[in-house]
Amino acid sequence: MAFSKLYDSAQAAVADIPDGATVLIGGVTGVNAPAGLLNALADRDVRGLTCVCDSNYYGAKAFHRLVAAGCVSRIISPAPFGPGEADIIQDLWRSGDLTVEVVPWGTLAERMRSAGAGIGGVFLPVGIGTRFAEGKEVRVINGVECLYEPPLRGDFALIRASRADGVGNLVYAGAQRGWNSAVVSAARVAIAEVDQVVETGSIDPELVITPGIFVNRIARASSVPIG
Repeated sequence: MAFSKLYDSAQAAVADIPDGATVLIGGVTGVNAPAGLLNALADRDVRGLTCVCDSNYYGAKAFHRLVAAGCVSRIISPAPFGPGEADIIQDLWRSGDLTVEVVPWGTLAERMRSAGAGIGGVFLPVGIGTRFAEGKEVRVINGVECLYEPPLRGDFALIRASRADGVGNLVYAGAQRGWNSAVVSAARVAIAEVDQVVETGSIDPELVITPGIFVNRIARASSVPIG
């Protein structure tokens, strides 16, 4: 029997994500999120998750469901909720039941990229003179003040892709790619929700964006209703 990373369902793919895990979520969660995996995780009695993700509004139903189920204790995001919008994330943050850490998009991507590259963080000229600089090391590099940003590692990564073969080589459609390359490299276990699983070796290598070496598990998008 040929080796395959394909799991029978999204539930099986996320079954061992424990309480307190750090979960890196690829894509813009209202557009190309791994909604099936997020719904499957919300169905479990997991608690205390730290979720790292992009914008969580404009239709991010699956992620909001995960938060509403009480699974998430902390969110790290460039834009955890929309301006002027009332939603579950904003309500829980205002009540003190949810910790929200706002990190600029590029800074967050670089922190995950440095974790995936195995380096000790990055110095960035972003946030100088703002609250984002509080407590951080500052160095002058080529005459420019830069803040030290530590690598950001995850226990699990959840991403969405268009196609995968049995060993996890991924092809994305349109905006699905997002920051998935940083997300999967920074996580100990990467799980991809895909629309189509094809025979291993049938994907043109020139089309592969995320090589299978970075992907541990695959689940078909149809395994769990997406909403």
